[in-house]
Amino acid sequence: MFSLKDRLGERVEAAFQSIGLDASFGAVKAADRPDLADFQCNGALAAAKTVQRNPREIAAAVVDVLQKDPAFTKAEVAGPGFINLLVSTDVLSSAILEICRDPNGGGWRAPDREKIVLDYGGPNVAKPLHVGHLRSAIIGEALKRILRSAGHEVVGDIHLGDWGLQMGQLISELERRMPALPYFSSSEGPFPSAPPISLADLEELYPAASAACKADPARADEARKATKALQGGRAGYRALWRHFVALSVAAMKTNYADLEVGFDLWQGEGDVDPLIPELIDDLKSKQVLEPSDGAWIIRVAREDDRKTVPPIIFINSEGAVGYHATDIATIVDRARSLAPHRILYVVDGRQQLHFEQVFRAADRAGYFPENRLEHLWFGTMNGKDGKPFKTRAGGVLKLRDLIDMVKERAGDRLREGGLAEDMNAQERDEVARMVGVAALKFADLANPRTTDYVFDLDRFMSFEGKTGPYLLYAFVRIRSLLEKADRLAGLDDPNPDAIELSGAFSDPACRELALALASFADAMEGAVRRRSPHLLCDHAFRLAQAFSKFYAACRILDEAEVELREARIVMSAVAGRQLKLALEMLGIATPHRM
Repeated sequence: MFSLKDRLGERVEAAFQSIGLDASFGAVKAADRPDLADFQCNGALAAAKTVQRNPREIAAAVVDVLQKDPAFTKAEVAGPGFINLLVSTDVLSSAILEICRDPNGGGWRAPDREKIVLDYGGPNVAKPLHVGHLRSAIIGEALKRILRSAGHEVVGDIHLGDWGLQMGQLISELERRMPALPYFSSSEGPFPSAPPISLADLEELYPAASAACKADPARADEARKATKALQGGRAGYRALWRHFVALSVAAMKTNYADLEVGFDLWQGEGDVDPLIPELIDDLKSKQVLEPSDGAWIIRVAREDDRKTVPPIIFINSEGAVGYHATDIATIVDRARSLAPHRILYVVDGRQQLHFEQVFRAADRAGYFPENRLEHLWFGTMNGKDGKPFKTRAGGVLKLRDLIDMVKERAGDRLREGGLAEDMNAQERDEVARMVGVAALKFADLANPRTTDYVFDLDRFMSFEGKTGPYLLYAFVRIRSLLEKADRLAGLDDPNPDAIELSGAFSDPACRELALALASFADAMEGAVRRRSPHLLCDHAFRLAQAFSKFYAACRILDEAEVELREARIVMSAVAGRQLKLALEMLGIATPHRM
């Protein structure tokens, strides 16, 4: 693990201690004015308030100490008491060589390894994936990869919605249409191994069933009774449920694969149904579950609440269980089967109350500590009108259609830019998919997780600016350079032995690239601790920009001086390797060429 910021911070902390002040005042950060300094420390201002001294006086005393430290070529006071720091060439050279030798490319590793269950995706069975499922999949996949890269053991679970009222609606609708099916007439089976309907039938069946239940109270009652019968174990209904799940999952896997999204577990609410009777008995014995108007509830409100937190309906008056119950049962199941230290949920912000209730209930029942359950909520993807993204016709865009749309647009942009011309149709098609997915994913992840953002495909697809295609192009440029230098292996192993780098840092663009490379650990640590992939996006973009300046300013392959040429090739290899690592953590695949 390498953090130049932290290592320099230790030296500044020691300087504060040497003048009789607390070391904590010595924290450093990247300079706000990189044209003036590499790093800065603002601790003198905070220290001045504590000891009632002039901040410039404190800063000057610290600078006097730091000017004797060979790690800095400049340490000076600026403004009301800021300390500006310029790192020595030897320190930068050592940093890059260490990053070269690091199998993690200078990335951050968590000091304490945890086992984490990451719950993301969360689609409902029988409904096609749509644009509303996009952010959970993209953010969840990125967090899974980032956390794994930091050393954590992460289990990703899609957590299918396959056990609620929509199942009863589907079953009752199918029975009305095809009453002769054996699932309705036979109580025990056997039942056919092949589903009685296709995926297309299923996708038509659900909205029709839902609309019918909304329009007709009698139909809604049928659906509730079918849901209760399914959860009660009726064999024919269970067989149909398995068909519905199998059809839906097959389609989901194709769509998620195109997005470079994968799950370790494909479990749903129905998988924990066997636990429900046991939990009911346990919760009653603990006096956590109590009757209320024919239902059974768990009270989760607290005396110090500043808002109303209603009780959980664990079993409704019809005798069926809902999402609260299955989510609590899922926590119990994960605790028993996986023994995680922490469970993270990547679900949109509209579910904040739901998860607050569930986490409190799980804690109250002694099933899992509330402080190790995290709801990593996110904002919405909106259209240019500021409202949740819709098709031009006003409907919800299917995820399949969105993937095809970005792939087609990426193909257009590649042709407009004169790229991919020497590829065959299959390779060009795959590169278009990778560019389109990179545009879509980076546009989402580059925003702070909790903010809304506007879907603007033209901007996302640009090969200029802070976009996925720009980053892919930067990587492909580095790869092409290394290929011409016959140093492609440098993307996996830069092999810096016997290379003198310090001479390369006389060029400001090379120095800027080195500082960007040395900030990888800080960006990664921030992304892990704050559960915020956008911090890693910021790093990837800064790195790509720094390499672009370096590439424009410095001769590389045609540099006459051998030692300098070798140093610049190594710098290029380190940049390419680190950019690839960052993109992989974000769930973005890199093409060999464009």
